[in-house]
Parts: sequence; C-alpha cells; structure tokens
Amino acid sequence: MAETDKTPEDSGEDAPKKSSKLPLILGLVLALAGGGGGFFAVQAGLLGGAEEGADEPAEVEEAEALPDLAFVPMETLVVNLPAGAQADHLLFTAQLEVEPAHAEEVANLMPRIVDVLNGYLRAVKLSELEDPTALIRLRAQMLRRVQVVVGEGRVKDILIMEFVLN
Repeated sequence: MAETDKTPEDSGEDAPKKSSKLPLILGLVLALAGGGGGFFAVQAGLLGGAEEGADEPAEVEEAEALPDLAFVPMETLVVNLPAGAQADHLLFTAQLEVEPAHAEEVANLMPRIVDVLNGYLRAVKLSELEDPTALIRLRAQMLRRVQVVVGEGRVKDILIMEFVLN
C-alpha cells in the first residue's frame, strides 16, 4: 500500500505538466481565416453586403433652394433687474429675419424697435425672466411688438442670440 500512496514529492516530480499551446494557435488561425473569408464574401456580394449597381454613384437629389433672407442685427440691450433678483442685469441680443427688400427699412427703424423691446423687457415680471421655459413666450411677444412697429410682412422672425441673466 505504501507504493500506491506516493506523493509527487516522493516520485521526483517537482513541476506540474505544462499544457500544449496547440489549441490556442489553432483557434487564432481559424479566427483569422474566418474573418478573412467573411470579408471576402461581403465584398464579393455573396452575403448581400454589396448591392447591385453599387459601383454607380447614386443620383443626388437637388435640394430645394433656400429662401432669400436677410438678417438685421440689433445692438445688445442691457436691462437692470429689480432688487432682490438672483441676477442684476439681463443681456439681450437678437437679429431680425427679414425679406432682403425690407432690410434697409427695418434697419432705419431700429431705434424704435430697441425702444419697444427695452420697454417690454423692463415690464416683464422677474419670475418670467428666470423661468427657463418662458423664452418661447417672450420671443413671441417681442416678435409681435416688432411687427407692429415696422409693419406686417417685413419681419418674419426674431432670432435670440443672447439672453443672459447675470
């Protein structure tokens, strides 16, 4: 019985047997061959990766021409906010989107536009200025006031470039 109970120390085997690297190398070679074969099959059109007529350039649809517009810049308005507000000033800069034929007329009326917007922004409640969702309503109100000053059909939109409470 003593012979069957031998330990590796008794038999002289100090290190365990090392496994073969053949399965690892074989797996790597097969993976590379499979990847190369898949790439070839897709490029050759065998697996539907390439469509017939893919060599021909696709017809480009001509984009619709952009409308003819002009933008009239406004000077930056600085509005003092009442005491107790989180900020001291409102910085407001915008551009007016107009028909090119009316750009000069609108630019000539800029002092009136600035006056109307300055008066409106000073009259707006502080809670509305601080509400992040109120900008859409304020923009619509300002556009309507500008359209009243310059006349219908001259100003299409007001683009707010800067609306900063600091």
